[in-house]
Amino acid sequence: MAKTLIAFFSRADENYFSGAMRYVKVGNTEIVCRIINNLIDADSFKIEMEEPYSPVYMTCIDEAKRDLRANTRPELVSMPDSIDAYDTIVLAYPNYWGTMPMAVFTFLEAFDFTGKTILPLCTNEGSGMGGSVKDIKKICPGATVRSGLSITGSMAADSKTSVQEWLSANGLL
Repeated sequence: MAKTLIAFFSRADENYFSGAMRYVKVGNTEIVCRIINNLIDADSFKIEMEEPYSPVYMTCIDEAKRDLRANTRPELVSMPDSIDAYDTIVLAYPNYWGTMPMAVFTFLEAFDFTGKTILPLCTNEGSGMGGSVKDIKKICPGATVRSGLSITGSMAADSKTSVQEWLSANGLL
């Protein structure tokens, strides 16, 4: 039986929503991943940095931009021992400066995704997937990278229908 892993990076604290800042206890990407977990049988792994970005949104985006420019690979709190048992990886993340957060690069580069299917999911406030799918394909050349799902972060809690359609189109529902 095929096994699925939901690997995600999500940030709570102060976030940007349709032109305004708002404090949230659960990040948008994690909200969408919870919806996925309620729809399919999957294991979850939260990608967390040892030294998280600032809880202040404007400082966080400056830190994320600095890391992107420096091509940093932040240390993570933990890593799965292996991804060998999984056939499909739902890879979920916010759009940081046109791609994935650098912590997601750290996660991807730690494993061999040859023969795996990766389903990218990106939360954003209008910038879409950016270049993240291209980046995933470059890092994971042996994987099948399917069409991604872009979710407007401020609409994360209301994304169930879009998520269901995407999971169904990818054979997970």
